[in-house]
Amino acid sequence: MFKLTGKQWRQVILTAVIAILVLAFFFLPLPKYIEGPGEADDLKTFVKMPGHPDKNNGKYMITAVAVAQARPVSYIYAKFNPYYSIEDVADVTGGQDNATYDRVQDFYMQSAINESIYTAYRAAKKPVTRQYLGIYVLSIAKNSPFAGKIKVGDTVTKVNGRHFDSMTGYQHYIQKQRVGQRATITYERQGKAHAATAKLMALPTKKAGIGITLTDNVKVKPNPKVTVDPGNIGGPSGGLMFSLQIYTQLMGQNLRHGQNIAGTGTIDADGNVGEIGGIDKKIVTAKRAGATVFFAPYVKPSKLLLKYEEQHMTNYQLAKATAKKYAPNMKVVPVQTFDDALKYLKTHQ
Repeated sequence: MFKLTGKQWRQVILTAVIAILVLAFFFLPLPKYIEGPGEADDLKTFVKMPGHPDKNNGKYMITAVAVAQARPVSYIYAKFNPYYSIEDVADVTGGQDNATYDRVQDFYMQSAINESIYTAYRAAKKPVTRQYLGIYVLSIAKNSPFAGKIKVGDTVTKVNGRHFDSMTGYQHYIQKQRVGQRATITYERQGKAHAATAKLMALPTKKAGIGITLTDNVKVKPNPKVTVDPGNIGGPSGGLMFSLQIYTQLMGQNLRHGQNIAGTGTIDADGNVGEIGGIDKKIVTAKRAGATVFFAPYVKPSKLLLKYEEQHMTNYQLAKATAKKYAPNMKVVPVQTFDDALKYLKTHQ
């Protein structure tokens, strides 16, 4: 029978320890997330409109931020890579489990798609109706009086019997009530109506609230019919670019003139473009995908706004600074509305 000597045993143990350390270096999950440049996808593949194909050269691209749980190897890589960042789990997921976080991102995306369809069809003067169903519940504060009653994914349809046609309508009505006053929230869950009554809480603004974050739940009926399938992309930031793709197919116009055009920004029913997160990473993504133009949300900077902005710069400022460093030949175009983006395309050929 073969027996290992003491030296051989030490070698076996050392080899095993090294193997475990190597595996841990590449695969051990850390309580952090890494955010970096993601994919830039051609929106032609997402938007289907029978009888209205997009056969022109060039493409509109939706840009994404890649998010992954940190491993030691990716943590070190991110530490030394200027356009990667290390984020706390709670900052990325809002403290939600992975399944709930994915559902929330899907709600955001569906809302963005509906608003982009409505925006594009109105701009094209094509028939479209928009029905405001209520507000999606995206998260509930632990100290909310409605915690345990209302759940993520519910749609609030009434407050004290009143239905509003916008998210701000609900917010303004609730904030006019008195903190501690009882309110009845009517909501839908899996197609069935429910109601919950509790006292309104004090928000950080000192105004009354119910302690939820939310987004619009709308239903649109366009003519001609359009189908938008975003695949596994979530979040609200593709609204502007979806609107441009849908409008281009509706009108049958060659607005890109062979250019690869990327961009980002939320869209609302009035065509306003809103800011998003991670625009510096999206600039790098667009550069890698060959984009020559990038539409960036624009808001007028102020001292108070910059205090809370990512890297203390507005989306446009951060996009410009990143492009100057990593994509000097890409033009960053500021847009406040869908019409701003459309005007640029029609006047820059």
